[in-house]
Amino acid sequence: MTKAADLRNKDVAGLESEVKDLQRAHFGLRMQKATQQLTNTGSLRVTRRDIARAKTILAQKRAQSAK
Repeated sequence: MTKAADLRNKDVAGLESEVKDLQRAHFGLRMQKATQQLTNTGSLRVTRRDIARAKTILAQKRAQSAK
């Protein structure tokens, strides 16, 4: 689980790469679930929330830099 404080320390480019990495991980977990190889289905929820957390902080940083 990614902490919000860790994400706030990153710059915009770092957050964008973090979102891409999390989305790749989430895709892999979805494929594992579809092929019934995923045993811990709770990890889907965790990665989905991590993506949302990173996107929220990224939007806040973009809005802040636009001011």
